Amino acid sequence: MDLAGLVRVNAPPRPPKRRRLRAPLEPGLPAIDAAEDDPRSGLHKLRRRSPGGNADAATADRPAAGGDIPPATMPAQPRYAELHCLSNFSFQRGASSAIELFERARKLGYAALAITDECSLAGIVRALQAAEESGVRLVVGSEVQLEDGPRMVLLAANEDGYSDLCRLITTGRRCSAKGEYRLARADAERLGDGVLVLWVPGDAANDDDHAAWVARRFAGRAWLAIERHRGNGDDARFEQLRALAERHALTPVAAGGVHMHVRRRRALQDVMTAIRLGCTVAEAGHALFPNGERHLRRIDDLATLYPAGMLAETLRIAARCKLDLRKLNYRYPRELVPEGLDAITHLRALTWQGAARHWPQRIPEAVRIQVEKELALIEKLRYEHFFLTVEEIVSWARAQEPPILCQGRGSSANSAVCYCLGITAVNPDNGNLLFERFLSEERNEPPDIDVDFEHERREEVIQHIFGKYGRERAALAATVISYRSKSAIRDVGRALGVPDDQIDALGGMFSRVRSGQPFETVLREQGFDPSSPVLRKLFTLAAELRGFPRHLSQHVGGFVISERPLHHLVPVENAAMPERTIIQWDKDDLEEMRLLKVDVLALGMLTCIRKCLDLLHRHGLWRHPYHGARPALHDIPQGEDRGDGHIDAVYDMICRADTIGVFQIESRAQMSMLPRLQPRTFYDLVVEVAIVRPGPIQGDMVHPYLRRRKGLEPIDYPQSRFERESGSGGSKVRDALERTLGVPIFQEQVMKLIQVVAGFTPGEADQLRRAMAAWKRRGGLGHFHDRIRDGMIERGYEEAYFERIFQQIQGFGEYGFPESHAASFALLAWASSWLKCHHPAAFTCALLNSQPMGFYQPSQLIQDARAHGVRVLPVDVAASEWDCTLVPLPAAAVVHGMDPIALRLGFRQVRGMSEGLAARLVAARRQRAFADVDDMTRRAAVTAAERARLADAGALQSLSGHRYRARWDSAGAEIPLPVLAAAALQEQAVELREPSVREDVLTDYATLGLSLDGHPLALVRAELSRRRVSPARITLDAVNRGRSLRCAGLVTVRQHPGTAKGVTFVTLEDETGIVNVVVWRALAERQHRVLLEATVMAVDGVLEASDGVHHLIARRLHDYSMLLPELAFASRDFH
Repeated sequence: MDLAGLVRVNAPPRPPKRRRLRAPLEPGLPAIDAAEDDPRSGLHKLRRRSPGGNADAATADRPAAGGDIPPATMPAQPRYAELHCLSNFSFQRGASSAIELFERARKLGYAALAITDECSLAGIVRALQAAEESGVRLVVGSEVQLEDGPRMVLLAANEDGYSDLCRLITTGRRCSAKGEYRLARADAERLGDGVLVLWVPGDAANDDDHAAWVARRFAGRAWLAIERHRGNGDDARFEQLRALAERHALTPVAAGGVHMHVRRRRALQDVMTAIRLGCTVAEAGHALFPNGERHLRRIDDLATLYPAGMLAETLRIAARCKLDLRKLNYRYPRELVPEGLDAITHLRALTWQGAARHWPQRIPEAVRIQVEKELALIEKLRYEHFFLTVEEIVSWARAQEPPILCQGRGSSANSAVCYCLGITAVNPDNGNLLFERFLSEERNEPPDIDVDFEHERREEVIQHIFGKYGRERAALAATVISYRSKSAIRDVGRALGVPDDQIDALGGMFSRVRSGQPFETVLREQGFDPSSPVLRKLFTLAAELRGFPRHLSQHVGGFVISERPLHHLVPVENAAMPERTIIQWDKDDLEEMRLLKVDVLALGMLTCIRKCLDLLHRHGLWRHPYHGARPALHDIPQGEDRGDGHIDAVYDMICRADTIGVFQIESRAQMSMLPRLQPRTFYDLVVEVAIVRPGPIQGDMVHPYLRRRKGLEPIDYPQSRFERESGSGGSKVRDALERTLGVPIFQEQVMKLIQVVAGFTPGEADQLRRAMAAWKRRGGLGHFHDRIRDGMIERGYEEAYFERIFQQIQGFGEYGFPESHAASFALLAWASSWLKCHHPAAFTCALLNSQPMGFYQPSQLIQDARAHGVRVLPVDVAASEWDCTLVPLPAAAVVHGMDPIALRLGFRQVRGMSEGLAARLVAARRQRAFADVDDMTRRAAVTAAERARLADAGALQSLSGHRYRARWDSAGAEIPLPVLAAAALQEQAVELREPSVREDVLTDYATLGLSLDGHPLALVRAELSRRRVSPARITLDAVNRGRSLRCAGLVTVRQHPGTAKGVTFVTLEDETGIVNVVVWRALAERQHRVLLEATVMAVDGVLEASDGVHHLIARRLHDYSMLLPELAFASRDFH
């Protein structure tokens, strides 16, 4: 393919516009005006005609099948059901979604449509939803290719047939690698009478053998499917197949082998074929379909190809398929109930036992009432077995040695029963939680319980579940990995033969587009011509492919558990990770089909907290009078600012935004909010966690809340006309919003508010919540707009208040937090804040040992720890272990008020070092200390490459001195042969100069990613001063507010939040601290290369300071990376 057009300056005229493709599903990929059927668009050249094919000649004189055909305008015609159709869940085969297929089938007047994805039911729930919306009946099936037999389309006639089909797909998938399947005739012969079989003939040489087997094995439920696609020899092949069917007493039936809803998707289908085969479209040859006939065709067109009897047979087959997916039988495991008890009795007993542990003196009456209410609803909806299962999982985790920390989050934290069972940690007696957000009779949907476990030990929990229930009854949910802009560009580009370097350049531009740079400008700067026909083909096809499913992956932790084997409900296949299996449905499918799921999730902060508590216990540092002997998460004091010095100190630290490493409140946005909000109570922390989210920000709720909190704005609770007339002074709005000063911050508050001001039922309020979450993607708030307005006007509220409420509701569509979820996270935010404040060495040690996690790199964590007085010791083969450790300090070195310990860096900080080498070093050292590098080499079997890595990291300093000496000693050491092991070789000492500070610091960054000997910016401070660069600490001086400054530093973080309206946030770090930089869109566009590529950046800007928050508003950016060209440092960008 001629790709000159990609970079050609004098491009041909742009093709005429015919239609506008759908809007991009994500920022980055432009909508392209394209005329696919216009030869000038060049899209016809994407297909290489297969030899013998007549392309689209047979249909060229007929109207394109892609046009809309209202049923009312169609002439009288025979009816038809398409029984062989692939959706885009036949990955890289089907070129249309179920929505597109069913909508097209409706317009064409089809009676039914079978979705028969290859060895898969991954898309069948989406197909069910599309069928119900369109009114076209769904037939459930799957296409399979037998290794020793024919290609068949299998249709589920009833629930038994569906179960058999799921079991067959499971068999084929479980014995194969991820993404593949293997099935033989013997597997298919186990299919029961509930499966109808359509044999799709292929190679004529095997026709009779296949026909005889199909007719014999599936007598009375087998057909020969004849698919006519107007290719060469089509008429002759049709007659051969009719004769074949007659010879073997098989009824012939019409079928389409549909791969797309309209003909114009053919170019995309060709590209998908090339993607699947790993070649270009030009190389695909016979693998491409010879024409575009594999789409949903007009029934009158089909009537010219098939006798009426073959079309009528499709209806008879469809009529035999009576399966209703909505009636699938699903039951949760019941073996957790002790013999002699029923499930609700056992659940009640466990709940009240837990309540007694939480309130040993007396269970509060409000809690008792709430628990009884919840238990009654759980029994009524028959979810007691689900709650027992989750309770067993968390109880098992806590019973391990050491216990696995875990905590529920999400809507389940609204449940008093979950709290009593130990699933969640949010005390229902301390909050105003909304149980209906979690479980509602009106909504009648399965509850969703998310439980976080230590991220390094979650696998133990997962294997416990597999072991308890077996892989037949337990599996993880799937996650559908869909094409995004970058992946679509990559795969389409390769299929079109675009060179890899150009594909990489195109894909690499999307971060710039997200930063606000106009797409066409970025293209030109990279040497591309935006009007190039080839480039337009690529973007047009990529825009169509974007949003298509690419493959199935595993959910982060969503488990489906069943009383019967899962293959009665859904196929099961191998996950990419060993020892794991997944079902073919994702979380949305499970919710749609009302299957229960428990999310076994991983959270790094739980790992960090557990490791920190273990360190404190091991070193005897857990000595506060109200603490237990062996600390646990619940032993960390909870409290408010009421004179307790320990608690005061933690809140003081939080209010200063001194929260690097702290859970949830360590991000740039959170650290900017903390000095403004000044949290002094636990509920303030709950608000803090939730308020720095797109929902409250877009709904304009942040500034009103802050102003009201500071007394700068009156707190108002609007009254209805009837409340005003009554003169009572009461307000239902106050009841819903009083805790947040009249401003809705949480999802539950919106739900409560809409019930009291607009008369919504709890179920309707939850429907609104769901619509809020989806309205940006799907629309759908129009109905609620009128319903809310009418309800509020009817109840006497002003139009202006309605407009304000509705704006806030729309804001929540940008991701608003549930209060229960925020409260769960606030508990961990408080716990991690407490540990950082009172035990900074242990907390930093635990953070480093829990990597990767959190927001900051080890270098920033260590710099912050040293700023808090923590003494940090280097990696040393004579003292370090794999993990970082705590080292007791002599009394003379202890700082008053600090723990008497130092932090020793572990071998895990050395880049490229294996845990196995660390284990060998520690084991040898425990026998006796290393005498020198030779002794270490012999006893720990350290290779030359490993010695060099240790020497470069400075880990041999205690044995050899400085780095250069360590390198020399390492080069001379050898692992001796046994016969020479006792030989002592003496060598002439060599004098080597010590490395400079610059050499040490830069080598530290190259090998460790950090340095204890200095900061890279300190190495060039003299040059920076000459360039009038101020140190970072100057930005903290209030007297500099409004001044123009130039600051410089390592770029540690670049962020571009979706709520920032084109603003990019950059964090610079030097030896004195950090500078928070704000880069407005216009400057980002002008200087995007510096913004995105500089390792060391200088910024000319104006310092802004308010409420203890300091920002440098950038006016000009400078790339100073040339001052430290050897520096190995990578920032964290756009995460």
